[in-house]
Amino acid sequence: MLSKSVVAVSFLIILLYGNLFIEVEGIGVNWGSQASHPLPPATVVRLLRENGIQKVKLFEADSQILRALSRSGIQVMVGIPNDLLAPIAGSVAVAERWVSQNVSAHVSSNGVDIRYVAVGNEPFLKAFNGTFEGITLPALQNIQSALIKAGLASQVKVTVPLNADVYESASNLPSDGDFRAEIRDLMISIVKFLSDNQAPFTINIYPFISLYNDPHFPVEFAFFDGTGSPVNDNGRIYDNVLDANYDTLVWSLQKNGFGNMSIIVGEVGWPTDGDKNANMQYARRYNQGFMNRQKAGRGTPMRPGPMDAYLFSLIDEDAKSIQPGNFERHWGIFYIDGQPKYQLSLGNGNGLVPAKGVRHMAKKWCVLAPSANLQDPQLGPSVSYACDHADCTSLGYGSSCGNLNLAQNVSYAFNSYYQVSDQLDSACKFPGLSVITTNDPSVGSCKFKIMIKSDSSGGEASARMTRSVAVLLLLSVCLYIGL
Repeated sequence: MLSKSVVAVSFLIILLYGNLFIEVEGIGVNWGSQASHPLPPATVVRLLRENGIQKVKLFEADSQILRALSRSGIQVMVGIPNDLLAPIAGSVAVAERWVSQNVSAHVSSNGVDIRYVAVGNEPFLKAFNGTFEGITLPALQNIQSALIKAGLASQVKVTVPLNADVYESASNLPSDGDFRAEIRDLMISIVKFLSDNQAPFTINIYPFISLYNDPHFPVEFAFFDGTGSPVNDNGRIYDNVLDANYDTLVWSLQKNGFGNMSIIVGEVGWPTDGDKNANMQYARRYNQGFMNRQKAGRGTPMRPGPMDAYLFSLIDEDAKSIQPGNFERHWGIFYIDGQPKYQLSLGNGNGLVPAKGVRHMAKKWCVLAPSANLQDPQLGPSVSYACDHADCTSLGYGSSCGNLNLAQNVSYAFNSYYQVSDQLDSACKFPGLSVITTNDPSVGSCKFKIMIKSDSSGGEASARMTRSVAVLLLLSVCLYIGL
């Protein structure tokens, strides 16, 4: 029988942290922060832990986020944005200062488990027209030198998250894979540098983008159900595009003398809105399919075993650039308020656990006034203004709000602006066109959102209150058992 003291300690652990966390082996997530009303970092860290997520990938070194990750047990990949590559590439001193402020300080003082520094983010995308080709490797080298000087090189590894367009296959078979001709020499130099420093190759693979860019892409081949037409590559059978794409990279590495190099899938996922193929059903099907194969330990024909991967992404980002497409703001497995979008098991047999202590604004919306004239010449400019300053990406063709009529479209735009403006009365003053209502204007699957409160004190105060109550209860137990 357990002693009273052991019971008491166990009681404290459960009360202070809410529950016992079941970790999912190897699963990571991308935590982006381009949101108009981001959740408090402490709330997100609790969300990560309660969902058993062991690893997180950050796109920049946000000091508040890093402090929140202190002693959380979560492994961290911290990113350097592309716009910092030039100064870091041009000066070892700049690289040393960046490492000192964004890695060393958090590892030594705050107990943050930083494992990787991601130097840039997809810097060789064709859309960048070579902007970062001459500075990525020097930046990588300078950050490595800075880590060595800081005494962290054995603990923290450098990497460069790359888009899958850095390699190609003339036949579309993985075994014909090699690095893209115009950057092949550069890629081999980067791969050699990573290999020399026992650092991984990080690749982002998006079957959704394949489908988005090519209307003739076989839809079933994007998923893991085995219902698509398989591809036979000299006896290796591929029934999904992720495996084929991943093994194209494996072959590219192998052909150039790096066949044993470790690979991280830096981003993998499916959006839920903003395109006809971005919906809840496809997102759940893809992400659950990926998690099922991870849990089963299934890899690819060339690399058996589960992938080292980071889901993209954790939470929606309503302020993210939509230059690639409206879907960019809808990759999260959670809404911006930390509520799960759909049922998803990350490998522990349970569904997603929502964020706790999140407060929403009042249940009121800004909509088109019943008396408004749809022929009003100010209607178009008003809608354009609202959408330029808020998120209207759900209104596009095939999206969750794509079937609204004109009046409903206007209401959605007005409400989006009103919510992102913290429900200020002045944000619902479109002359002769708008009115505030307490009747939910949502239509079917098209939800007119209510924004979360930007004041983060509510969630953190609630957490502090929970811990205070736990301590009081523990003291009562200790008095009872005579500790």
